[in-house]
Amino acid sequence: MLLFILRRILIAIPTLILVSMFVFALQKLLPGDPILVMAGEDRDPEVIALLREKYRMNDPIMMQYLYWAGGVLRGDLGVSLRTNEPVLSLIASKLPVTIQLAVMSMLFALFIGIPAGILSAVRKGTWVDWLANLVALSGLSIPNFWLGLMLILLVSVNLGWLPASGYESPFVDLKKSLTTMIMPAFVLGTALAATLMRHTRSAMLGVLQADYVRTARAKGLRGRVVVMKHAFRNAVLPVVTLTALLFGELLAGAVLTEQIFTIPGFGKLIVDAVFNRDYAVVQGVVLCTAVGFIVMNLIADVLYMLLNPRLRTAQ
Repeated sequence: MLLFILRRILIAIPTLILVSMFVFALQKLLPGDPILVMAGEDRDPEVIALLREKYRMNDPIMMQYLYWAGGVLRGDLGVSLRTNEPVLSLIASKLPVTIQLAVMSMLFALFIGIPAGILSAVRKGTWVDWLANLVALSGLSIPNFWLGLMLILLVSVNLGWLPASGYESPFVDLKKSLTTMIMPAFVLGTALAATLMRHTRSAMLGVLQADYVRTARAKGLRGRVVVMKHAFRNAVLPVVTLTALLFGELLAGAVLTEQIFTIPGFGKLIVDAVFNRDYAVVQGVVLCTAVGFIVMNLIADVLYMLLNPRLRTAQ
């Protein structure tokens, strides 16, 4: 198992290098000049020249990349061109917010999507199957921003049950934190639940036709035991991979949802950085997002091996 994890990490290193080069090159294509923004309205030529020298804007692009990559290896992601704060500190302050939103959203998705997918597969062709597919299609079709606005109008404005926006750390006030995050988590979770439901249903339909499932039923085992112990245990493998990828997407930041509910997470951070031409922040956030995707894929691979004895034997 340890050798398997080490091999996966070694494979991930070239991926991270390519991602960093790709992001560094693309951000140079953004319109505008951040140095002119930092120089203010007067735009004193001496100030502009000083800022370009300070942030190494006069160096060749390759030298700029090597300087930035060397800092990353030392744990230094640079300094925000806009606020003059270390990028690592900005990410550290926003990441817990996005992680909380991602975890709550994924819990909604798992508790809704997987049971609905199992029921839809077991009751194929019945009204339960049709209803589950209708709900899944609705979850995939309804835009997150529209659902978020409708929930704010109904739950917050008309009923007054939950706050419409804002954020509070769970370490400061757990109850207020949960009440402010439950609506955006539900908005994101419903879309993910629809995807999980469709994949769980497809995987279960394939497994339920397998010989070992028919044998288990022929032995007289109860339907619930056959479905959960024999069928779902094998159908869950592709769902694990999908869950890891979806969680990686959530860590990347739900831009529209965070904007609507005024959540100070990764999504809002990268939007503000792009509009302000804050190259260092954009590079740092995208690099952390890439690392998050790689880590989630590694976790999925490890879970694959733990759930499938044949993979452990092959390794």
